[in-house]
Amino acid sequence: MSATESFSRLIDIMDELRAKCPWDREQTIESLRHLTIEETYELAEAILENNMNDIRKELGDILLHIVFYAKIASETGQFTLTDVIDGICDKLVFRHPHVFGNVLVNDSEDVKTNWESLKIREGNKSTLAGVPQSLPAMVKAYRIQDKARSAGFDWDEREQVWDKIEEELGELKVEIGQMNVEKMKDEFGDFFFSMVNAARLYGIDPEAALERTNKKFIQRFNYLEQKTINSGRSLKSMTLDEMNVIWEEAKMVRQAHQP
Repeated sequence: MSATESFSRLIDIMDELRAKCPWDREQTIESLRHLTIEETYELAEAILENNMNDIRKELGDILLHIVFYAKIASETGQFTLTDVIDGICDKLVFRHPHVFGNVLVNDSEDVKTNWESLKIREGNKSTLAGVPQSLPAMVKAYRIQDKARSAGFDWDEREQVWDKIEEELGELKVEIGQMNVEKMKDEFGDFFFSMVNAARLYGIDPEAALERTNKKFIQRFNYLEQKTINSGRSLKSMTLDEMNVIWEEAKMVRQAHQP
């Protein structure tokens, strides 16, 4: 079956579900929102795990949601699936004049710069206007910095960011020393922002990097907790040095299982 045939089959199935399934019939654009967010995070998880089978499945779930939203909107005459597809096609052609027009680019950086300029021409009031307000803070910080870079606002040399990090860390320590909670919040935010900036400059996705650390911590803590339970003790009764011995064991176990 071709991609076109498969897509038509999905549309037909959606029509049947909307007409005959009580649950599907009750859904609204608002009721689907949290489910779409959940599916997006499940896709992100599959990508981090590099599980191609799960990525395939999660992409299917997200594709279903796109078709579902368009189906609901078409019932009230707001827009159709054709409108959605034509809209993205028109946008891609407009924002890639180096492919569909006569604009010349040297590399991907030129493409990004042109992209932001074209968005301004489309009606965005500023370079940062396209950053969704509802994004998680770390993801938003990365997107803000990346968009600012496309407008020419960035370090001349990426190594310069480390001076900024040291500066922010010093300011944070001063406020911690004075225990000024409100200023501590500001300085923690500035420090995190500068660390996200460093990650961006060195080609690291800070969200993915932090999630890798979360997974490592969970694995090691679970090992520590289970080994402690098996020995008939509790973590609260152990010294930090005793826990650290098992923690180091957990690190070795993880390394032994890595290819």
